[in-house]
Amino acid sequence: MKSKLIWVLLLCCAFANAQKISGIVETQNSLPLEDVAIFNKNSGTHSHTNNNGEFTIDKTTVNNELYFSFLGFEPLTYQVQASDVNTTIKIVLTQSAVSLEQIVISPKVDVLNSIVNIDLENNPVKNSQEVLRKVPGLIIGQHAGGGKAEQIFLRGFDIDHGTDINLTVDGLPVNMVSHAHGQGYSDLHFLIPETLDKIEFGKGPYYAERGDFTTAGYVAFKTKDKVKNSFISQEIGDFNSFRTAGVFKLLETATSNAYVASSLNSFDGPYETPQNFNRFNVMGKYNFALQDDQRVSFLVSHFTSKWDASGQIPERAVASGLIGRFGAIDATEGGTTSRTNFLVNHAKKLSETSNLESSAYFSQYNFELFSNFTFFLEDPVNGDQIRQFEARNILGFQTAYTKDTSLFDNDFEYSAGAGVRYDDVNDVQLSRTKNRDQLLERLAFGDVDQINSFAYLKTKYTTGDFSLSPELRLDYFKFDYVNKLTETYDNKSESKVFASPKFKAVYSPNQQLQLFAKTGIGFHSNDARVVVANEGEAILPAAYGADLGIVYKVNDKLILNSALWALFLDQEFVYVGDVGIVEPSGKTRRTGIDFGARYEALNWLYLFGDINYTYARSTEELEGEDYIPLAPDLTSTGGVSIDNLGAFSGGLNYRYIKDRPANEDNSIVAAGYFVTDITANYTYKNFVFSLLIENLFDTEWNETQFATESRLFDEAEPVEEIHFTPGTPFFIRGKVTVNF
Repeated sequence: MKSKLIWVLLLCCAFANAQKISGIVETQNSLPLEDVAIFNKNSGTHSHTNNNGEFTIDKTTVNNELYFSFLGFEPLTYQVQASDVNTTIKIVLTQSAVSLEQIVISPKVDVLNSIVNIDLENNPVKNSQEVLRKVPGLIIGQHAGGGKAEQIFLRGFDIDHGTDINLTVDGLPVNMVSHAHGQGYSDLHFLIPETLDKIEFGKGPYYAERGDFTTAGYVAFKTKDKVKNSFISQEIGDFNSFRTAGVFKLLETATSNAYVASSLNSFDGPYETPQNFNRFNVMGKYNFALQDDQRVSFLVSHFTSKWDASGQIPERAVASGLIGRFGAIDATEGGTTSRTNFLVNHAKKLSETSNLESSAYFSQYNFELFSNFTFFLEDPVNGDQIRQFEARNILGFQTAYTKDTSLFDNDFEYSAGAGVRYDDVNDVQLSRTKNRDQLLERLAFGDVDQINSFAYLKTKYTTGDFSLSPELRLDYFKFDYVNKLTETYDNKSESKVFASPKFKAVYSPNQQLQLFAKTGIGFHSNDARVVVANEGEAILPAAYGADLGIVYKVNDKLILNSALWALFLDQEFVYVGDVGIVEPSGKTRRTGIDFGARYEALNWLYLFGDINYTYARSTEELEGEDYIPLAPDLTSTGGVSIDNLGAFSGGLNYRYIKDRPANEDNSIVAAGYFVTDITANYTYKNFVFSLLIENLFDTEWNETQFATESRLFDEAEPVEEIHFTPGTPFFIRGKVTVNF
């Protein structure tokens, strides 16, 4: 009895002495590390570092063991000393190869983003098209000579070029509102793959800091703040493919660093009419620290691209022998585009528990695209070529105040943000043309001015193994359109305010299991020309979503994740091939399940895979006529990565998309495909020799497909059927990289 009493007294004393321990986590170069996971192995409490590398963990006393874990760094266990009480301890983590062991599950950590960045480290991006493929469940396709933005598929959406996904780079918006080719058009080709550092993503409309187009989800790319070394690479391969790239370290001191990067691409493709594609990119980034705990980053980038394209070809033309699989009906398609970006980011530590982050940006953008979707349907003499054109300026800024505090003796974080974006779009037009130089008729021609002002509040309350995150976003939109086709001045304007609440709950009872539930409302804006023509109706169609998911770390080598989800849209946008635009087509519902697995079979062998199923239907059509055109119901991506095997490294990736309906009654089917790519690298001193093969098994596949009504020159009546862009056949390239 006496011994039991002594143990109770000792336990009470331990809890009485338990208190908060504060510290900072840094690299060996004294740089703060954000989002480091910290666990008290004795009390079970957990915490994470803020963007200054600082942390506070409660219920911690002398001799407790704190476990620190962060991707790309060796995990560290630290025993609390008596001298650590009422002081700030300093933890230094050592860099190492990334591994699943470094992922620690807690209510405060987004585990899925950590998993994606492990994928990125184990299997780096090899070209600009692969940038988006790193997001689990996301598949892309190219169908206009390499210069046009990719077509995106995610969660049962044919997102076209960005209508239902929000994309940013370092906070700079990628989506284009009221774009000449389609609402939300997102051209990521200004991002140089070698500068990519991290990918953050989220599926569904659950994130208050993400606004327009966040229905299927968002992807936020972050470029490197600094580079380890300079390098130059050169790549050459089939189909007259050529690429050279360089990243050059200019400056690295205790308070500042800078680098520049550039690349040049050219490619003819497998087509009978060469694509004559070329793209030039250049980017510079400069970061420096100021007094009073301030950091500033400047980014400048520019890209320009031009190309020819064989366009989408009808199945009947290939079947009859009129053209080959890589031939063209109208070989005069193609385009030019360019974008110049200026971005400044500023962060200031206001106190030990509060920060202010702000950014401002300016982009100048030009776009011109010639297409022919229907050949001779509308004009039997001149053909149906169309020209889409615009010149745009984008200006914006945003700021967010973040505070870590307590509520009812538990951790409470909140972030309040606000900002504005202004798009000045000049001469946005759709015209009928011939041979890319003769104007036949203007179908639409005008100027768009669009303003989006917003504010949001994010909160996270953590109590024990739970975190609860209610959020709210408010958006104000103003749409102006000047129609230049009328004889008299014609300027129409509409405005709208939209509120989108969100809520997330996370439960992590231990370091192996995380359960989460999410719900919220998001939206995608409509094209300004459609808004004013309909006198403001259906300006901001809402999306209502819910997710229920799990992440399970079976052991240090295996992590599984899954989610059941549902998404309802007030209005769907569907591609209309005969005029090359997207248009609204009513309410839809989608339900589905996502599953992913990551496994480190050996210290040099990493396996990853995701499979996604969606049931997508229109809710306003009769059964059997309610299919959503081109909405994929089953997709999968995955592969194997080899590293830490001496001088050799490499990987094999696959992507799969099942047959899917191409029209509303499923009478026309878009064929699925399974395509495999492989990469092998050999490192010798400061040289890296690489072999890259796309479509390893030379699969005959259609990269993009549409059900389109068209008429060939010698046809009396039009035919509706699959029109496709053929996927690249077996494609091999060699690459040499020199590091210095």
